[in-house]
Amino acid sequence: MTGPASSRALIVVAAALAAAATPVQPPPSHPPAIAFENVSAGDGLTFVLDQHPSPDKHMVETMAGGVAVFDYDGDGLPDVFFTNGAPARTLTKASPGDWNRLFRNIGGLRFTDVTEQTGTRGSGYATGAAAGDYDNDGHIDLFVAGVQHNELLRNRGDGRFEDVTAAAGIKSYTWSVAAGWFDYDNDGWLDLFIVNYVDWKPESNKYCGERAKDLRVYCHPKHYDGLANALYRNRHDGTFEDVTERSGIGRAVGKGMSVAFADYDGDGFMDAFVTNDAVPDFLFHNRGDGTFEEVGLLAGVSMPANGRPVSSMGTDFRDYDNDGRPDLIVTALTGETFPLFKNDKGTFFRDTTYASGLASSTVRMSGWGIAMADFDNDGFKDLIAANSHANDRIEAFEATRYRQPNAVFHNVNGRFENVSSAAGSDFSIARAHRGIGVGDFDGDGRLDVVVTVLGDRPQLLHNVSAAENGWLTLRLEGQRSNRQGIGARVRVGPQTDHMTTAVGYASSSDYGVHFGCGAAKAIDRVEVTWPSGVKQVLENVRVNQVMTVKEPITR
Repeated sequence: MTGPASSRALIVVAAALAAAATPVQPPPSHPPAIAFENVSAGDGLTFVLDQHPSPDKHMVETMAGGVAVFDYDGDGLPDVFFTNGAPARTLTKASPGDWNRLFRNIGGLRFTDVTEQTGTRGSGYATGAAAGDYDNDGHIDLFVAGVQHNELLRNRGDGRFEDVTAAAGIKSYTWSVAAGWFDYDNDGWLDLFIVNYVDWKPESNKYCGERAKDLRVYCHPKHYDGLANALYRNRHDGTFEDVTERSGIGRAVGKGMSVAFADYDGDGFMDAFVTNDAVPDFLFHNRGDGTFEEVGLLAGVSMPANGRPVSSMGTDFRDYDNDGRPDLIVTALTGETFPLFKNDKGTFFRDTTYASGLASSTVRMSGWGIAMADFDNDGFKDLIAANSHANDRIEAFEATRYRQPNAVFHNVNGRFENVSSAAGSDFSIARAHRGIGVGDFDGDGRLDVVVTVLGDRPQLLHNVSAAENGWLTLRLEGQRSNRQGIGARVRVGPQTDHMTTAVGYASSSDYGVHFGCGAAKAIDRVEVTWPSGVKQVLENVRVNQVMTVKEPITR
């Protein structure tokens, strides 16, 4: 985030960008393959994100908007959970308009509100959500991150959730923005990583801006001390052990926004990447002995190649160029581009933001949520970004916009082309977008998107891309590994991906492991490497199906 006191140095840069010859949305070199239709008018997602904006410009007001896409009732249709705000002075939900909301997918791109009967309305100012089956009972649970109040909601499997935060031993922190589930010790049980931001409280909210001009803005994070993140180890009995200090996670103090997981060096243990706001990002390398080492600078991902940290927001950690190694995409603010880091042999990352075409396409954008997924099923993972600046008065002192349209980038053999102008009319409408969730809501094999909007209803974007390309979605069931198979690595031809639900900004998406298959009618070989170390090979797998794969039990 940024304010006038910290942004004067960017004014010249922003002015130069405004005068640059490169268009905001350069025309693609060939007809676009990705298209979405906004079906929000009749989708039943009646939720309105109320961040409680006020003249006092409480920092939390601009940070709301996490969303979780997951199948809470096991009917095969992905449901949607939205986090919501509360009056910032009390941080307590005062009315039904403040409730978090869970919507059940009833088919036909229609949803119904099941918040009250499921017990998911919450009580505090919530920002992030993370879905994961932490107790291995086959029902996906939900962690909700917020300001001075975190909640762990256990899915009982009977249509209701119960708040087990205290019983499970999970603490609340000054301000938790996001969280994610991963099995860092490969013991078959999901552990919880909590992303903490800054030491902000309503009573310590500072005045930032220019009093003489009556120009008050959200403060730059430099005005507040950062916080360490937290790690909880699953004890297998419904409780968690706080291993923040013992694991080494607590030694790195940042200003965390989101987290993504991948085994970037191929050693069999999941690593964690954390975006930080205007300070260097973190890459926690999993040593495999229960401890982590922060290697962001040494690995080349703490900041772009120019050596300046950016306002890192959302992230995704996947293989964009089909070389078998997970890469990193990060969203940031206008003038910073959306950094893209290519994994170079599992030891170092190279900044390929310019080489990939993303620099010229994103230099005038401000992004929050982002997802790297194959939206046209051509075998390469594309990008979709939820855009808006962080500061609602940015136009008074910088050459940029607060409300911005979302963006779609088509991956053409490892180079990204901005096809937003052709992806649907909704990508020309500027809003204050925040969180993004991904799921195949209608079961047609094409991944759809839901995006949260401050002060408004969410957008449900139905994927209407050409349907001639095949697809394959794997739903994993661990036997020795965790039940969801989170952390499993899957190879389909030249493509690789891993099972994760940590996607975007303060959000979570459980859409299995999805692959576009192009013109192929069948896949000769599908290889699954489970977190337990078991390797499984499936041969001659037909495309255009959701396939459940159970981990083999070996002696």
